[in-house]
Amino acid sequence: MATAPRPRTTTRDPLELGERLERWLRARLPGARATGLRIPESNGMSSETLLFDLDHPDAPHGPCALRLAADPAAYTVFPVYDMPRQHRLMRLVAEHTDVPVPRVLWLEEDPAALGAPFFVMARAEGRVPPDVMPYTYEGNWLHSATDAERDRLEAATVSVLARLHTQFPVEEAEFLLPEGDGSPLRRHVTAQRAYYEWVVDGVPRSPLIESAFGWLERHWPDDEGAPVLTWGDARIGNIVYDGFEPAAVLDWEMAACGPRELDLGWTVYLHRFFQDLTVGFGQPGLPDFLRREAIERRYAELTGHVPRAMEFHTLYAALRHAIVMLRIAHRQLHFGEVRPPGDPDALIMHRASLEAMVRGAYW
Repeated sequence: MATAPRPRTTTRDPLELGERLERWLRARLPGARATGLRIPESNGMSSETLLFDLDHPDAPHGPCALRLAADPAAYTVFPVYDMPRQHRLMRLVAEHTDVPVPRVLWLEEDPAALGAPFFVMARAEGRVPPDVMPYTYEGNWLHSATDAERDRLEAATVSVLARLHTQFPVEEAEFLLPEGDGSPLRRHVTAQRAYYEWVVDGVPRSPLIESAFGWLERHWPDDEGAPVLTWGDARIGNIVYDGFEPAAVLDWEMAACGPRELDLGWTVYLHRFFQDLTVGFGQPGLPDFLRREAIERRYAELTGHVPRAMEFHTLYAALRHAIVMLRIAHRQLHFGEVRPPGDPDALIMHRASLEAMVRGAYW
């Protein structure tokens, strides 16, 4: 998927969405126009994003982005899309931290307007490290940067995590705790098990994913650490960079209250996911970028907290990513984009990496 054409994510007609958006805008700002409507090339696999310019003589908001809950007819990646939750969290992050989060403008909970709830936010200009083709491949702006420029981007990105974790008052994040008993980490893993059960409902189960859950139980951290607000989808592909500095931190739908290593493990592994794919296709990639030891060192220097149980958290990140990728693969099967394999684990792109982690042979 990282090198093939982007899989289908929606059945919606962009032109129709644009017309409906203009009607919705005019009801709130008479005379408003949405111009330059487009779908970004980096549009995610989950929610949908529309970019447009808001033109109004009395309220010139300028460049905007609209975050729309997933198309229910398109085999959604997640069972629930809570747009009010994301909208609330982004406001709180802007209020309590200096993390560059987009300014949210409107929330629309009524699905009648565009077919699903959505919110509108100000759009930051800049560059996003691409997923397709991955930024680890030759030819894109990040791969073509100098070592010093990538080092600057890495340091600034780790600083985003450090500031989020240390500045945000954790009591304000309690609404992000999954229901149930136990610690925030225990609730997080329990929620992931429930998500996996939803993904495999009616389709073959994954022996690899289930073995990885078993590994977690055998290697549970003795000290989970105090909970913080975690971004959830903490990767450079969800940041708009102005040069090599973060200008906007995007995609908060996976945010949770839990150990800070949830974010650190995700940042480490999601880079390794693209790096491993790139090496598998015969390119060197970026082997000296976003290395686990460098991220841990930078984070400790900024916060005084030495990351702990990182093998647990990087494997957990790979496991969580495997569940998402399994669901996306089944969406490809749903749309006839791929043929069903005989082995359900063959649908997991990073199967070899996760298998090596479970065996203790990856690092």
